[in-house]
Amino acid sequence: MTPPHPTPDVGRRGARWARSLAAAACTLALAAAIAPGATAHQATAAPEYGQEHGPERLAAASEAVRAADVPGTAWTVDAATGSVLVTADSTVSAEEIARIERSADELAGALTFERTPGELRPLLAGGEAIFTGSTRCTAGFNSTSGGREFVITAGHCTILGNTWYADPSGTTSIGPTAGSSFPGNDYGIIRHANASLPRPGSVVCNGEEIDIVGARNPTVGEVLWVASPTGCTSGTVTALNQTVNYGGGDVVSGLGRFTACSEPGSSGSPVFTLDGYAVGIVSGGSGSCSSGGTTFFQPILEVLSAYGLTLT
Repeated sequence: MTPPHPTPDVGRRGARWARSLAAAACTLALAAAIAPGATAHQATAAPEYGQEHGPERLAAASEAVRAADVPGTAWTVDAATGSVLVTADSTVSAEEIARIERSADELAGALTFERTPGELRPLLAGGEAIFTGSTRCTAGFNSTSGGREFVITAGHCTILGNTWYADPSGTTSIGPTAGSSFPGNDYGIIRHANASLPRPGSVVCNGEEIDIVGARNPTVGEVLWVASPTGCTSGTVTALNQTVNYGGGDVVSGLGRFTACSEPGSSGSPVFTLDGYAVGIVSGGSGSCSSGGTTFFQPILEVLSAYGLTLT
């Protein structure tokens, strides 16, 4: 897939940069979409034990899925159904499914599997972007700490470079990478070192600026919005504490999952409410905005706490 490469007019860079710092994205797209007709099946490798799978058993089953270390899987504890829902992409073989069940041992009955076509994989691309070397990412929320200003974005972006620019030619400096947490988490910060670049405390949603007034955690069932290069879209939160195995040892935990669509160019995008609360930044997604999909996001409060940040 060829990522989009918009080329904003340099003379109008300040105004457009103000918007891009608050509303753009780098990408870690899951190049797979859960098929509308996808069906789930209950694991049958272990016998039923005639007992409810309580929180401790579900937590143990979730850890067993992690221990199996099968790339191309994502999973979350679904307390409502008393199971661990495991999503497997097209690269995951029947033997690897069996390996997960063996890892769960007597808890295999707590696992529910669903298939998704395509492959879970990172795709670095972007819309109106920030750059380091050959890597192209974009920004989420702006923040401050100790009198310094930072932009928050995805950690899989910030681990790839030390100095960031507002243009692909590397002439308009933003500043250095100041922190990264990936894998495990998916967030990072870049220190603003160029006083000429605006740092707005708002996001742009389909042409409307929404002031960010605070930050909070997500809740299952609520509607959240994401501002990305493809526009501003919304979706319902379906799960929290989701874990995704992107392969190569890149496992990210503690993610939210919602039904907003995402495409290449969406990672790092701000996830927020229409009344101005920051909720997270996009980590990855599946599908597209033409076919629908699922998006995973890193909750914002963890990021703010990790670096002692306050949103601007």
